[in-house]
Amino acid sequence: MRILAIADVEEGWLYERWDRERMAGVDLVISCGDLPAVYLEHIVTLANVPLLYVQGNHDTAYDRHAPEGCVSIDGHVRDYRGLRVMGLGGSIRYNPEVHGFTEAEMRRRAARMALLASATGGVDLVVTHAPARGYGDLDDLPHRGFEAFDALLSRVRPRYLLHGHVHMEYGRIERVVEHPSGTTIVNCCGSYLLDLPDETIGGRGGLFPAEAV
Repeated sequence: MRILAIADVEEGWLYERWDRERMAGVDLVISCGDLPAVYLEHIVTLANVPLLYVQGNHDTAYDRHAPEGCVSIDGHVRDYRGLRVMGLGGSIRYNPEVHGFTEAEMRRRAARMALLASATGGVDLVVTHAPARGYGDLDDLPHRGFEAFDALLSRVRPRYLLHGHVHMEYGRIERVVEHPSGTTIVNCCGSYLLDLPDETIGGRGGLFPAEAV
């Protein structure tokens, strides 16, 4: 399964000059936030594959106009062809105007999602907007990661955590880092292609099924 993950930066090859060759074989698009609804709608229309998304800290407009034709995974565990995907959007709340949470609020959200993941048989991907604290974040409050995500990865142990929020041009930002849980953390600002072998997807049990895409 080929996944195109996008975040924060509107890339011309997806919007101004649709590049069919670069999109060849993409089965799923995932937005890690801070992208206009019209941008996501453009992509999902031309790609003709499902687009899953979480809200970024600047995506307060989604509350009035959510991206049409796209599927929110914020606060959900979704199943796409056997791939289990969990979403937790938002950043640290550094002012009242952003889509943000305190550390305590995110800790409660993450704890609920960990229980949901366990009940549905686990997850393959965790999709967030902000990074985990200490893994690709910065020291200033707006770009600080959540300690709650560090604990979530240790508990849930997904294969990947995909996030945005920390732009690559901020300097000394690693695109891919490894978490002690075994999870690979990927900064998806701009775009990132992820290939998962089909034979490694599916086969999860659980007390009840995840919501299908």
